[in-house]
Amino acid sequence: MTRIKRGYIARKRRTKIRLFTSSFRGAHSRLTRTITQEKIKALVSAHRDRDRKKRDFRRLWISRINAVIRENRQKVYYSYSRLMYNLYKKQLLLNRKILAQIAILNRNCLYMISNEIIK
Repeated sequence: MTRIKRGYIARKRRTKIRLFTSSFRGAHSRLTRTITQEKIKALVSAHRDRDRKKRDFRRLWISRINAVIRENRQKVYYSYSRLMYNLYKKQLLLNRKILAQIAILNRNCLYMISNEIIK
């Protein structure tokens, strides 16, 4: 029987995976078995951390709003939780991202919003 040469499909698949892990160090970018393991690990981490990023930013926005509100007790005399409760009660639909930007860029505007809610 004549010798049958293997096709190029397996090599094509391996080079595609190798391109994904080309920036990894050591055997993680050279050996085929570890390359596939590292690719799976990287994709799992990316998927997990997309949800994590949303959580982390929400915590950051909440802490920024709370810090600004508690900072000046003469103009505003309550905490983040009371502010959010009163916002929902008055049906002012401002999300935490916008409130955090207002708190950083223009504190007086946040104080005005909170004072209007109280009245």
